[in-house]
Amino acid sequence: MSESEKVSAPGPAPERESGPRSVFPWQGRVRVAVTLLIIVIGFVTVRPLGVTGRGLAVAVLLTICSLALLSRHLPLGFAPRATLLWMACGVVAAAALIGLSSSGAGYLFAFFLTGHIGFRFPPRQALVLAAVSSLLCGAVLYFRLGPGHETLPWTFGLITGAPVVAGILSRSKQTAVEAMVQSARSAERAARAEAQAAVLTERGRIARDVHDVLAHSLAGINMQLELVDALIDTGDLEKVREANSKAHSLVRESLKQAQWTVHALRENALPLVESLTAMIGSSGHRDALSVTGTVRELPAKATQNLLRIAQEALTNAARHAPGGRVAVELVFEEASTTLRVRNGPASRVAPGDAGSGMGLVGMRERVALLGGTLTAGPVTLGPDQGGWQVEAVIPG
Repeated sequence: MSESEKVSAPGPAPERESGPRSVFPWQGRVRVAVTLLIIVIGFVTVRPLGVTGRGLAVAVLLTICSLALLSRHLPLGFAPRATLLWMACGVVAAAALIGLSSSGAGYLFAFFLTGHIGFRFPPRQALVLAAVSSLLCGAVLYFRLGPGHETLPWTFGLITGAPVVAGILSRSKQTAVEAMVQSARSAERAARAEAQAAVLTERGRIARDVHDVLAHSLAGINMQLELVDALIDTGDLEKVREANSKAHSLVRESLKQAQWTVHALRENALPLVESLTAMIGSSGHRDALSVTGTVRELPAKATQNLLRIAQEALTNAARHAPGGRVAVELVFEEASTTLRVRNGPASRVAPGDAGSGMGLVGMRERVALLGGTLTAGPVTLGPDQGGWQVEAVIPG
């Protein structure tokens, strides 16, 4: 679920974290080290420092500045109003420290505080605080408020707000990096979802292949075996042998179809024309394939489904019109490819097995997946009148 999606709930919404999160853990350790270094430099160099009078005031200001600087390590978005007020107090304390201290590097607090203000807060608030820092520090040095540093020019105080620009730029860079990371994570999630969808699609295809190969064949075998059981009680051995022979024939046919299915599943891209030629030859029909148009390579999905449609059509022809003539046409047109399987009427008696009735449904599903159309029906004209024709047309 994206961050933009919200669920309505009574009561005030929780305050959301503002500002970027650090995507480089080592940056946090560097900031801690720099903060501690500035605090140590302040307490070592800033004078006077004591427990009474001006030394006490300097110590209090140093403490306030140090605590304000330590707020750099609070989580971004933590109590933003309170943090803004505390950072403003730190800016005032840094300006006062410049005026009261007679020596040392107390001005470092003003520089680092305004730099962090630029990183932590939105640009408008950050620029206002930086301007306040520059005006206060410049005024302290210009009007000589307190002993101060006699050697520092008042213009030096004005530049204490300049680091806010670096803070704003750092914030923008951090935000851009985080956006890139989030985008990469979203792309990874999308890729995983796409891969999962592809796996489910492939499982569906394999399920269709298994059904097309086994369902109607096993139904026919079961029917013949049940007939054998029934005929045994009658003692008609001739009919028993005939039913048993049909069952064996169906087994051989199922094994042949299973071999083709396994072959298709193992190959990423089968050569359509060569595979059709081999399939037709193994079904006992030599020179039954005619190819029209410029032969081109089709996508693996289209090739596999066309081969399965041809296999199902040839199986139906062998079952319902044994001994009949079979013709397979493959037509490559500019924007489509057509597979046409036609068989003539049977020349010998067809077995009693009518099949599962799901073969035509499976063929229609395969063509629909490819965005094409499938028509099937009896042949009413020509030398194959009384036979059956299946025609699949797919784009590409």
